Amino acid sequence: MDTLKLRFANPDVAELPLGHGEHGVGRLEPGGELRPVTEAPDVRFCVDRRGVWLTVSEGTGGVHVNGRQVLRMAMLRIGDAIFVDGIGMRLVSGRRVPSPSPELLSAPVQTQGDPRVLVRGVGGRHHGRGFTLDGPLLVGSAADADIRIDEPAFAARHARFELHDDQLLLRDLGSVDGSEVNGEGVRDALLQPGDQVVFDAHHRFVVEAPARAAAATQVHDALHDEAHAELDAGNAGAPRPSAQRWPWLLLAAVVLAGLLAALLLFGTA
Repeated sequence: MDTLKLRFANPDVAELPLGHGEHGVGRLEPGGELRPVTEAPDVRFCVDRRGVWLTVSEGTGGVHVNGRQVLRMAMLRIGDAIFVDGIGMRLVSGRRVPSPSPELLSAPVQTQGDPRVLVRGVGGRHHGRGFTLDGPLLVGSAADADIRIDEPAFAARHARFELHDDQLLLRDLGSVDGSEVNGEGVRDALLQPGDQVVFDAHHRFVVEAPARAAAATQVHDALHDEAHAELDAGNAGAPRPSAQRWPWLLLAAVVLAGLLAALLLFGTA
């Protein structure tokens, strides 16, 4: 897992690294800062191999993730905006978002895409909707935009998702404020499966691609092979039934069946 950090909206507050384990966040201090605490935290960030979880103590209010109130628990993605008692912070990665090469930016747009690559809405008007990248996806307020964000201040042609062989490019088309990828402000960026892209602060999308499914399949196959290897090793010393025993077993079954039939016949006579 990438190095994770909490970046506060107040630039005077230092970023809080999030390693594996629990990290407590308490209430506001008199100076207006939100500091990590070690005793009875109201909000906890739990980091494990499954991901990052936000847990809220019972009775604690004022906790929101991407504008949605959290009462007990929420799973977080890199780039999520978190508010606790009005203090804003963002979950960011220590990995920088890679920039495309000048050669890639100058390359012609490929009209053929990959329908297995998906841009899924996780916030805003398109929440829950998926857009397949079977061709370039235009993001903007224009009527012909593939991902239309119908807001007056949003550019008619804001950005475009493009697939160049095995590289997924987010290309800026001259927007005013650019976009966000995993909480970082960008213009043009190379995207990877799991990256969160945000337009206009609250229109959120997550990239889903076959690389993640392939990795899961490889893990499953490895576990499957390992389990069979252990089973074979455990049975290595166990005697296996000989093929010569099968005729005798069959004869014994026939004799037993005959005895049972005779018993039923003469027993009812």
